[in-house]
Amino acid sequence: MQPSAPASAPQYDERLTAPRSWWLITALVGLSGALIMLPLGTLPMLGGLIVATALTAAAVSSYGSARIRVVAGSLVAGTARIPGTALGEPEALDAEETRAWRSHKADPRAFMLLRSYVPTAVRIPVTDPADPTPYLYLSTRDPQGLVAAVRRVRTTA
Repeated sequence: MQPSAPASAPQYDERLTAPRSWWLITALVGLSGALIMLPLGTLPMLGGLIVATALTAAAVSSYGSARIRVVAGSLVAGTARIPGTALGEPEALDAEETRAWRSHKADPRAFMLLRSYVPTAVRIPVTDPADPTPYLYLSTRDPQGLVAAVRRVRTTA
């Protein structure tokens, strides 16, 4: 018999990290900073390299730090925290539907945790009548796993 997980243990946890190619771009931006400062001498060139690389790395890291978690009876996606009782039936979206829901099918009132480099997503209706948000659109690399976790939290809430 396995011990049950504590109520605060995440049932689903995903970080939408930036692709590896973005880190290569970070290095190239650092190199550009160094080349811009080259006419001023070696020390300014090193400063340009360090500053440009650090700023770009901070931006890439920040953008890639978005998380989706199902924990303690709630769905936490970026800055949003929605109780399981306010969630409708989740729908896993394939690549084609993902593009459609982030473009011509999108509702401007929807909460969208959108990452264009993630090809799939999940759409979850919000059933709370006091909430003007019609649905959540969440980019995810594991849509089936997120759908299963949301279904579990809906049934236990």
